[in-house]
Amino acid sequence: MNILSVTYFLNGFLMIAMPIGLTIYLTRKFKQDWRLFWIGAATLIFSQVLHIPFNALVGPVFNQFGFIALPVVLQNVILSVFLGLSAGLFEELSRYAMYRWWAKDARSWGKGLLAGAGHGGSEAIILGLLVLYGYVQMIIVRGMDISTLVTPDKVELAKAQIQAYWSAPLYMTMLGALERLFTIPLHMACSVLVLQAFTRKKFWWVGLALLYHALADGVAVFVSQIGFSALAIEGIIGIFAIVSMVIVFALRQPEPSANPVSAPISTPEFKLGPVYETKENLDKTRYQ
Repeated sequence: MNILSVTYFLNGFLMIAMPIGLTIYLTRKFKQDWRLFWIGAATLIFSQVLHIPFNALVGPVFNQFGFIALPVVLQNVILSVFLGLSAGLFEELSRYAMYRWWAKDARSWGKGLLAGAGHGGSEAIILGLLVLYGYVQMIIVRGMDISTLVTPDKVELAKAQIQAYWSAPLYMTMLGALERLFTIPLHMACSVLVLQAFTRKKFWWVGLALLYHALADGVAVFVSQIGFSALAIEGIIGIFAIVSMVIVFALRQPEPSANPVSAPISTPEFKLGPVYETKENLDKTRYQ
């Protein structure tokens, strides 16, 4: 068996298994159910319903304003800034809306992590399923006559694509899982940052999350546009993953107690002394 058959499958499997394992750990650690994971996942889908069509307009709009006439370096800078800001804008404002109107009870560090795991984890699961779908397709067509699947003018192109897939360097077949491993912490960091807008009552935390998300996405777009290798790009994303974990633990707060201990009720202290059998004391005990 070709080793790539194993690594390609493992790539897609890990993209699905990592967020599931992380969420199992977080739910047990913070004694929560999966509700916040699913809320975070729905928030991601909602943000992309708006984000993807918006990004589809980038090319036509830029061309209409003569973007293509600019120097290539300037084009790359503008495109990176634009795409980075659009990712930050749609995803972080959606995250704010989630806390504001949907997850109103998510006001602790642990709950913020769970919502972030749902946001970034659901993205990893969706991409992992797509990777496995492509893998199954390539397994099926590897031994087939391509001319029966595509038109004659596309046979050579299809053969070249299949050959490239099954002759890729071993490390390239695992980069999807590596990128998800680095990306999920970014979503968790942004989730905790936006949460501060509610726990600290300062909206500028949302702006900070937006700018951090925009910086991470914008840098990734820029280095890919100027020709960095896949490993170099993943290395840069890995640096943002480390920064994200620093943000997560820097904002760590103790979890609220599920059963708060009430303060003891103070009672007046009575001191008993000796009672002497005098005529006055005996009169006080007599029934009236």
